Amino acid sequence: MITHYQLSDLPRFRRAVVTIGSFDGVHRGHQSLLARIRRLAERRGGESVMITFDPHPRSVLRPEDDSLRLLTTTPEKIACCEEAGIDHLVVVPFNIEFSQQTPEEYIENFLVRHFHPDRIVIGYDHRFGKDRMGDVAYLDHLGQEHGYEVIEIDAQEVNDITVSSTKIRKALLAGEVSVAAELLGRPYELTGRVIEGQKIGRTIGFPTANLEPFHRLKLIPANGIYAVHARWKNQVLGGMLYIGDRPSLNDGRGITVELNLFDFNEDIYGDTITVTFHDHLRGDMELSSLDELKAQLSLDEAAAKAALAVPQKKEKDKEIYAPDTAVVILNYNGRNYLEKYLPGVVESLPPHARAIVADNLSTDDSIAWLREHYPEVECIELPENYGFANGYNMAMMQVKAEVYVLLNSDVRVSPNWLEVILPLFKKEDIGAVQPKILSEANPEVFEYAGAAGGYIDYLGYPFCRGRIFHHTERDEGQYDGRKEIFWASGAAFFCRADLFHALGGFEPEYFAHAEEIDLCWRMKRAGYRILAEPASVVYHVGGGTLNYNTPRKTYLNFRNTLTTSFKNEPIARLIWWLPVRLVLDGLAGLLFLSQGNVAHITSILKAHLHFYGHLGLWIGRRKERREQLEAARIGKDRTAIGRVADSVILHYYLLGHRRFAEIVNKQVPTEVQEVVK
Repeated sequence: MITHYQLSDLPRFRRAVVTIGSFDGVHRGHQSLLARIRRLAERRGGESVMITFDPHPRSVLRPEDDSLRLLTTTPEKIACCEEAGIDHLVVVPFNIEFSQQTPEEYIENFLVRHFHPDRIVIGYDHRFGKDRMGDVAYLDHLGQEHGYEVIEIDAQEVNDITVSSTKIRKALLAGEVSVAAELLGRPYELTGRVIEGQKIGRTIGFPTANLEPFHRLKLIPANGIYAVHARWKNQVLGGMLYIGDRPSLNDGRGITVELNLFDFNEDIYGDTITVTFHDHLRGDMELSSLDELKAQLSLDEAAAKAALAVPQKKEKDKEIYAPDTAVVILNYNGRNYLEKYLPGVVESLPPHARAIVADNLSTDDSIAWLREHYPEVECIELPENYGFANGYNMAMMQVKAEVYVLLNSDVRVSPNWLEVILPLFKKEDIGAVQPKILSEANPEVFEYAGAAGGYIDYLGYPFCRGRIFHHTERDEGQYDGRKEIFWASGAAFFCRADLFHALGGFEPEYFAHAEEIDLCWRMKRAGYRILAEPASVVYHVGGGTLNYNTPRKTYLNFRNTLTTSFKNEPIARLIWWLPVRLVLDGLAGLLFLSQGNVAHITSILKAHLHFYGHLGLWIGRRKERREQLEAARIGKDRTAIGRVADSVILHYYLLGHRRFAEIVNKQVPTEVQEVVK
């Protein structure tokens, strides 16, 4: 990593992926963001650039506010960023003149002129320029002119980062250094210079080095005694650290930081020492005499040595949520896929998970092959081919578990794909989760069936992070943040088992396609969250069980999405939605006609005829599903999350937008939207 301190000396960055912030603490939330920046840069053949400021902007803009305390000084921040693998760290001198730039000047004279960014990764609430008038929307607007793309970190991710910083400060001010270390991803550090003290400690056998922190705003943990390690020159030494106002001596010196190093007798006055906090042994206390103080320090020394002898607790040492999990693969004549992909599934299973193959009355030798090569894998033989949707319904009636993973037979899994997602179900409001789904044929590209998480527009048309209609994006890490979405892909569908049954499972009449959208919609109406967790990755053949570009797929697509919206939309919306949907599906037919795909036009007609011909069935099912979801309700309706108040059709066909970010960040003008209403 190269650290830069002067804007005038910056090099010409290559396809720079830039992020901006104070990054105080460079804690786990920040580390996750920096890893994302690094991956984005690597996949685009560019350089990762982190911009931070010194001094902290708050100390310049609000000098009267003395409450600011830093978790990391600039040298500490540099060390953390280097460990994170960032290519360039730019420490920008922050002053009043810099703060007086207009938002346009900030973008053009600062960001574009000095960094020539290819992408800027920034929080949804980021403000910049004089009086903080600039925002993400304005930054994105000028990006069209200057040739950069903005990747917006949503509220959930920003809050995770912000809350972590707050929690760390609170933990340290309460003396909970082990909690702070867990959030930071490393022990908290304090660096200072050894200065002259009163040398009372050496008179009672506990000589101390008085530390003067290098930065006046560096946060000092709560008063008390701590077990610590100290880095001095090239040595790491054990010791105990005192923070407090020395009530036993009552010398009026105020707060002091005093370090006693074990088995150490060197002259270190004027030297630099870095202390890492490992355990809080006790609070400060007033003792009546030096003899009593000596006796207490002997006890403290023994406690500190014992604490340092115990390896630091790692997150893995905690009790891990390990729900009883069933990975269920629905198979129909898929012996080739089982032979190719089942071994990876079996090898990836943690002790609390098992694999099950549910066979939909295959006519090939799938069952014989399975029994010969994987006799330990449970096999459910269904008496007939129920299709994808009802096949799973029938199979899951025979599977007892806490979490179901419904996995397509044509999916290749990666190591730890289960362990990343399953702990999420510890939170009782999680209904379903999907991993990031990439193409098996081209692993650098998102796969059609779910990509990085499903959305719908206000007319009920589905699309994904990374896939709009048949256009799939290259995975460059742009959607690597965990996200609440609208629907999770059925190709690798994690769900709460009791909720699957409480809501009636998939619609049996759907056969295949959109059954997961419908179920997720009902989950969200009942107050459950649907997540995409891109830290878990699978690779999907795509079209392996039902080819994407066939009249049969078109029929199921139009019929099932039409039915799904009808069952889940409020009546007030259906009044105008049904005729609009009829018109738009008609326009889709004209598009197929222009392409010479007459069979697909017939599929659209059949889909509408089936829907209206079975309207009584769907009215009854609508009522039944509402009763089920009300019985399962745990909170308020969440269907606004993952739904854009816009038309994906207008974006794609009228405006030529092919990327998810273009749709969620660029709203179609109201007057254009009125055309389709």
